[in-house]
Amino acid sequence: MLQVYLVRHGETQWNAERRIQGQSDSKLTEKGERQAYQVGERVKTLGITHVIASDLGRTRRTAEIIADACGCEITYDPRLRELDMGVLEQRHIDALTEEEEGWRRQLVNGTEEGRIPDGESMFELSERMHAALNDCLLLPKGSRPLLVSHGMALGCLVSTILGLPAWAERRLRLRNCSISRVDYQESAWLASGWVVETAGDVSHLDAPALDELQR
Repeated sequence: MLQVYLVRHGETQWNAERRIQGQSDSKLTEKGERQAYQVGERVKTLGITHVIASDLGRTRRTAEIIADACGCEITYDPRLRELDMGVLEQRHIDALTEEEEGWRRQLVNGTEEGRIPDGESMFELSERMHAALNDCLLLPKGSRPLLVSHGMALGCLVSTILGLPAWAERRLRLRNCSISRVDYQESAWLASGWVVETAGDVSHLDAPALDELQR
């Protein structure tokens, strides 16, 4: 059974400022760096063999810290990037117009056609996240990969593994540097495929972490 660990990046300056990041970027805060080190301490004895990360700066830095703790090299995969938030990227959430907030809400309130202008749909996000996860099945036997990605991206991935549509109302809280695990199950008694073992574990963190859905 292949076990894949999923980690959201550490807290960033824009997380703390309530600014929309999407595929734009901001640096980890001091707290975010500490969170990443705490993930490293948590997983360094789990036999992680591969660290695979989104190529955005905040995931790169988080992955560097974790990979150093695990003694692994890092592979960067742009399919693990956050949802493209189009024209709303870099904007403060509290400064959005009513129309703009409506666009944002469509992505978290279960609206099938939700898409921010110049951005990406939840279905498109789901397709690329599942493609990246499924490529873990091609790793050598005995591998135990860890993927470093983003809140909306990982929430969409885990939710769809549970059988929800990609655009389902967001009900999964994945805080900064939370750890989730999904397993690929092959069984004569059950359908083969991905199953969720744990989601959003933050027991390794020494202080409350942020979640992009907590508004």
